[in-house]
Amino acid sequence: MEREKYTDRDAGIYLRLMTGEDTDLIVEWRNREAVRRNFIYQEPFTRQGHESWIRNMVETGKVVQTVICDLATDRPLGSVYIRDIDRQHNKAEYGIFIGEEEARGRGVGTAAAKLMLRYCFEEERLHRIYLRALSGNGQAIRSYEKAGFVKEACLRDDVRIDGEYRDIIWMAALDPVGEGRT
Repeated sequence: MEREKYTDRDAGIYLRLMTGEDTDLIVEWRNREAVRRNFIYQEPFTRQGHESWIRNMVETGKVVQTVICDLATDRPLGSVYIRDIDRQHNKAEYGIFIGEEEARGRGVGTAAAKLMLRYCFEEERLHRIYLRALSGNGQAIRSYEKAGFVKEACLRDDVRIDGEYRDIIWMAALDPVGEGRT
């Protein structure tokens, strides 16, 4: 992943591919309450689980995971990824989390989403990137819309978290160039 191509100077971030050295930080971030509560999968995150994710998903090409870094300091701020890459239908599921509290609410997530969409469409040649968001996560949904995702459906009572059924908002972004990419 070429750093300059996946940099947003206005937001002060760039994306780089995740490495095994990021494991402890990612586990720490995913277990923070502010991050965990917005995930459908809310079980505690472990080092062993993340290492398994790298082996079974990243190394097999089913996932591309990047780290969002501060442009001025190179400090990691969060992670953005695509998973379940489907080459037959040219689509994948999008995910993001901002691990550092001071990076939230200042456009980092929107900028990272735009950069990742560019990567998905230009480098991976995918046509459709979709995501699922808990309906109560309005800040994330607004960020996704600013990045180019469109609401497609509300799946009522789709997941059960802490004994309570929750709605899921289904969103997607399509390659604006479409099938014309070579």
